[in-house]
Amino acid sequence: MIDLSRLREETEKVKKLILLKEPGFDINRLIDLDRTTRETKIAVETIRKDKNDLAALGAQGATPEIREKAIELGKRLKTLETDLATLEKDFNDLWLACPNIPQEDLPVGGKEENKAVRTWGTKPDFTFPIKHHLDLNETVQWFDLNAGTAMSGSQFVFYKTFGTKLIYALTRLMLKNNVKHGFEPVLPPYLVTEKSLYNSGNLPKFEGDFYRIPADGLCLIPTAEVSLTNLYANKILQTDQLPLRHAAWTSCFRREAGGYGSNDRGLIRIHQFEKVELYSICEPEGSNQELERMVACAEELLKLLGLHYQVCLLATQDCSFSSARTYDIEVWLPGQNRYYEVSSCSNCTDFQARRAAIRYRKTQDAKPTLAHTLNASSLAIPRLMVALMENYQQADGTIKLPAVLEKEMDNLW
Repeated sequence: MIDLSRLREETEKVKKLILLKEPGFDINRLIDLDRTTRETKIAVETIRKDKNDLAALGAQGATPEIREKAIELGKRLKTLETDLATLEKDFNDLWLACPNIPQEDLPVGGKEENKAVRTWGTKPDFTFPIKHHLDLNETVQWFDLNAGTAMSGSQFVFYKTFGTKLIYALTRLMLKNNVKHGFEPVLPPYLVTEKSLYNSGNLPKFEGDFYRIPADGLCLIPTAEVSLTNLYANKILQTDQLPLRHAAWTSCFRREAGGYGSNDRGLIRIHQFEKVELYSICEPEGSNQELERMVACAEELLKLLGLHYQVCLLATQDCSFSSARTYDIEVWLPGQNRYYEVSSCSNCTDFQARRAAIRYRKTQDAKPTLAHTLNASSLAIPRLMVALMENYQQADGTIKLPAVLEKEMDNLW
């Protein structure tokens, strides 16, 4: 949730920034509800005090005037308490639906305004017709979409022997790289409570985007970011513990409700996929620097694999709900003739920390303050597999993987 003190002190500035990110959000109503709720709360507290003062006076000898006044105050208090309960619910619902405040230097607009800040490598040249990864898979047989559909429905995939080995090799390569960058590996639960999804910003905004298990009151994680946000929920950390850095390899589950375009065939958009997630908690002053560190960690993996990519600073309207600043790392897919995101790296500032009550003390005796949280994909595996297939395809339809990956595979089975 956004900082209400900032909204009250810099109303016009915050209002402008919120509307740059989500033009349809009713920020004026949030401002009005905030003011009205506070005024009503003060009125309720005033009447309660008046009632207590009247009760103390009546204890010395009740008079008809005191009784009449007490009845009148009781009626007014009951009405105001009912009004306050409604106002608080309306305010909290809208506050939870308000996106994080974007940082002021972001490009303004939708995804067409995203800014490529750097590229690495070059697009491969082919002397033969370029194939899509689905066509390549007919030769190499790394995965089976028909089997996945038969047992689970559309947009599920069954990985076969070599494809399975490749996933483990990629994961091992990623975790080794992430540990080198100071991220501690963890393995969180895949099932979380609704409260956990509220803490991470997935609810109420993205209701319907993840899978529920109603009988148990649990949900499947759409990303390990949800689990890692809640690892330190309601905790007070010390400065010398920060930054905290974790890396988690999990499956992720997304309903991906809505239609699919022709560009989303194959492994591009599926309901269950593997991903290595980076997560950091740090002091506010260093969060943008921490974000750059996370981006560099993810970039190094693509460099190791020799894949051409670009890093884009996302424009205000393309920046995710919980994020104040996001970089997408997009790898070149020859079979699609376009770049595709394989990593999204976000500074969520104090937005998630406020929801989850993640705080720290600058000194032992200092008042706890909110930390900043950040997350990054390092990396999403199915799209990375697509990149490897399409960039390293051979004329005969086989795939020649880079040496660093072949070495990782040799060390498995």
